[in-house]
Amino acid sequence: EGVGVLVLERLSDARRNGHTVLALVTGSATNQDGASNGLTAPNGPSQQRVIRQALATAGLTTADVDAVEAHGTGTSRGARHRHHGTGTSLGDPIEAQAVLATYGQNRDADRPLWLGSVKSNLGHTQAAAGVAGVMKMVLAMRHETLPKSLHISEPSSHIDWSAGAVELLAEPRPWQRTDRPRRAGVSSFGISGTNAHVIIEEAPEPDEETPGRTGGSLPAVPWLVSSRTAAGLADQAGRLLAGPADPGSGAEPLDVALSSATTRAALEHRAVVIGADPAGLRAGLEALAAGEAASGLIRDAVAGEGLTAFVFSGQGGQRTGMGRELAEAFPAFDDALREVCAHFDAVLELPLREVMYDDPEGVLKQTGWAQPALFAVEVALFRLAESWGLRPDYLAGHSVGELAAAHVAGVLSLEDACRLVTARASLMQALPAGGAMWAVRATREDVEPHLVDGASIAAVNAPGQVVVSGAREAVEQVASALPERQSRWLEVSHAFHSVLMDPMLEDFRKAASAVTYGRPRIPVVSTLTGEPVREFTADYWVDQLRGTVRFADASARLAAEGVTRFVELGPDATLVAAIEETNGDVLAVALLRRDRPEPATTVTALARLWANGGTVDWTAFFAPTGARVTDLPTYAFQHRSYWPQPPVAVPGDVTAAGLADAGHPLLGAAVTLAGDGGHLFTSRLSLRDHAWIADHDVLGTVLFPGTGFLELALRAAAEVACEQVEELTLAAPLVMPQDGAVQLQLALAAPDPDGLRTLQIHSRAEGAAADVPWTLHATGTVGGTPASADTVDLAAWPPPGSEPLDVSGFYDMYLQGGFTYGPSFQGLRQAWRAGDDVFAEISLPAGYETETARYGIHPPMLDAAVQALTFIALDGSGESRLPFSWSGVSLYAPGASTLRVRLAQSGPDSLSMALADGAGRPVAHVESLAMRQVSAAQLRPAGDAYPDAMFRLDWAALPAGADVTAATTADTSSWAVLGADGPGLADALGAHSAADLAALAGLPAPGGADAPDVVLAPCTGTADGDDPATMAAEARRLSHGVLELLQQWLADSRY
Repeated sequence: EGVGVLVLERLSDARRNGHTVLALVTGSATNQDGASNGLTAPNGPSQQRVIRQALATAGLTTADVDAVEAHGTGTSRGARHRHHGTGTSLGDPIEAQAVLATYGQNRDADRPLWLGSVKSNLGHTQAAAGVAGVMKMVLAMRHETLPKSLHISEPSSHIDWSAGAVELLAEPRPWQRTDRPRRAGVSSFGISGTNAHVIIEEAPEPDEETPGRTGGSLPAVPWLVSSRTAAGLADQAGRLLAGPADPGSGAEPLDVALSSATTRAALEHRAVVIGADPAGLRAGLEALAAGEAASGLIRDAVAGEGLTAFVFSGQGGQRTGMGRELAEAFPAFDDALREVCAHFDAVLELPLREVMYDDPEGVLKQTGWAQPALFAVEVALFRLAESWGLRPDYLAGHSVGELAAAHVAGVLSLEDACRLVTARASLMQALPAGGAMWAVRATREDVEPHLVDGASIAAVNAPGQVVVSGAREAVEQVASALPERQSRWLEVSHAFHSVLMDPMLEDFRKAASAVTYGRPRIPVVSTLTGEPVREFTADYWVDQLRGTVRFADASARLAAEGVTRFVELGPDATLVAAIEETNGDVLAVALLRRDRPEPATTVTALARLWANGGTVDWTAFFAPTGARVTDLPTYAFQHRSYWPQPPVAVPGDVTAAGLADAGHPLLGAAVTLAGDGGHLFTSRLSLRDHAWIADHDVLGTVLFPGTGFLELALRAAAEVACEQVEELTLAAPLVMPQDGAVQLQLALAAPDPDGLRTLQIHSRAEGAAADVPWTLHATGTVGGTPASADTVDLAAWPPPGSEPLDVSGFYDMYLQGGFTYGPSFQGLRQAWRAGDDVFAEISLPAGYETETARYGIHPPMLDAAVQALTFIALDGSGESRLPFSWSGVSLYAPGASTLRVRLAQSGPDSLSMALADGAGRPVAHVESLAMRQVSAAQLRPAGDAYPDAMFRLDWAALPAGADVTAATTADTSSWAVLGADGPGLADALGAHSAADLAALAGLPAPGGADAPDVVLAPCTGTADGDDPATMAAEARRLSHGVLELLQQWLADSRY
């Protein structure tokens, strides 16, 4: 079967939206006449009617159509080359006659209708057959060629081809543009008599030249990339590098930016490359493709369905020039800023915008100017973000910032908000200068016992960030009580949120009572109470001015409401760190930062929000630029094989044999032994059923891993309610056959008085005779008291104070040592060293998640954890060792798909292990693991396959005078004996003799060759007796003689 997608849009809409038009559908028709000739037999008159109806809908004649993509091909002859959808020779003639009776009539003789079928290339494709035909004709128009239909030997003899001007596309035909549009009909006929026909026409040329670009540029251009996987993200970057980012592509960066944002799906894994020019964009893409970090590169993954909150900064972040660069780059910000400043300019002595940008009088640090300026910038930032589709779910504001939040939430009109901000700022400014504010790294509970009259807590920005405000002497007294704490004195003109504000409170209450309050359209979480505000009043604003700014509580409440993305609106990032400290794993971004270019900072914040899963209206973002949609590389699919995997052999109903299903992938059945309470587990293991075992190739031999024996022991222990494998010692390796299987038995004895049970694991080849002994592979004991899960403390990750280890060539090193581990046994991802301990992160390749959940600890995962002992190198040869003996193994949580591991040396030749899952939760603990070096000789399979050392070459003596030729059928007449022939081989074989190589060249050879077929060189010594020295000397002489003969032979081109 096949699948195809066609995107339909009105031509006018497509042009307005900037979409590329591939072709036009000028006419279409469907009908149904299954009853006329049965469900499975086509009906010719019905097919003619549907063709004529489609032509009438398009206002065309048959002569206006150049080609038809048929449901069949009209090429069937007998049982060969059938292309009709029904797979019979019935359909082709009927369809061909319908085409001949319609399109074949009233045509010029030199312009026949060309008939073909994509089924000859693709097969039927079932429900996608018609769509495939449309695609073929669109592509034929693009390439100006009608492709040939395959396998046409000759037209069907069941069709009267003389009945109309129709010819088969037995060869490709040119289909070039002319003074009239090219058109093609596409037929698709379904079972039960449903007929469809559409007429496709080439897309018209645009009526006029594309107008030039009219918008402005962007100081920072974002290119968006997304994928289903992290690997796909890198591959997509590679495609962009080879496409529009290539210096020779001629692509306009703004067009690519718009297209990447609006014509591609926003998938889970996201990245944004931000650059001021093509070189910067290319550098970011190169880093993304290589998996590296770079300035201008943002990479993240969608963090779920979290909400978004806007938080407005308080006083302190104001700076000269704030907003100037943003106003020049983004008209929406400029317009909003002008509107707000106009309200303030009616009551302030100087134009607010001039003070913000240049501050010629040096007044911006004064409260009377700082608060209006902050309000103006924050409201303009909100309007800019709003124009880009950012919609907050919640609002909050720090001190004066809460007035900006109240205005954009609809509580205050812009006029009333500006009046209230002006009153607040001017009344504060009119207070006597003095007082002090001191910021300290401490909790509220740390500070409160040291407060004195005249000093109070002005703000709690985070659990460990407190600001004390009040009379200088009082604040200094508080500071002296906490001398070890990190702290700093704030540069302020007044001690805000303290007792020094009291003289202005009544006047401010009057000003706050003179404005009108509405209900918030967007929820506002108060920094006075830490709770959502239901209704704002004059008293609320007075308390908010005088009371403690509980920003930490407000921030925590927002997170509790489901906020995962915080956006700070203000001239600097004054709240981001406090938000992150309070809430941990959230995204906090600032739209402006004092030390960075404003447009790039804002675009970067927007990109970070989108990459994290936030919603951005990129069409609105790019609208002022005049950017146009352009072609982009297609999606970089991550190809995977979907061949069916052979099923693991699952036992039938073992209960019918009086057994129980063992409930484990490596064990088939279990039975409790009568009499003594022992247990027996049986299994059948093979590389076919457990393909991952084949990846455990050690010195050329596929072994069942030692971690697999431990997994069996853990499962058996759990079956009898034992919480620990106290001891497991491997006695012999289990060599897995390439074909066939092995039978396995695990026997648990009855418990002893201490509750301990002995364990044995045996195997033998499947199908072995009854008298073939079983091989003992492992012995051990289960039971005892397990180690506490508290011994596994791997929550902090990577381990604090550790140094990363290079694992890039780890498995190349193993390969050189003879350990040819396949993918499932290459699970070591990262490693660190902290002192004498080694830490490792383990995970299996994609696709093992379901299988991993069925094990206590999947053997390849635990094996990869053990592999990390290489970094401990008990004797410098860790990579040549295999597990030998396990002690004190406790399993706390089965089925982990990722492991954190700590390995520590516990003896001269052993180590201990602690294992946790990817979240740091305890998985297992190994008190001691002893390792042993392994050699190829130790891995010889037991049983019928004996080592070569058990055999020797033996010569059978022939009686003197025996007929040697009777023992062989070889023709030895062309053989030769070279050198001294002590044994008399030449006479015995009837062969030639040659004293040396020169004489050998003169001997006759078969077929004109340079040398005889076989040359024998006797190598016999002359030593007599058993004197070792004489025998050694003679062996050296013979060796030198043979070496010299070989050198001469190889140096002579005749041989």
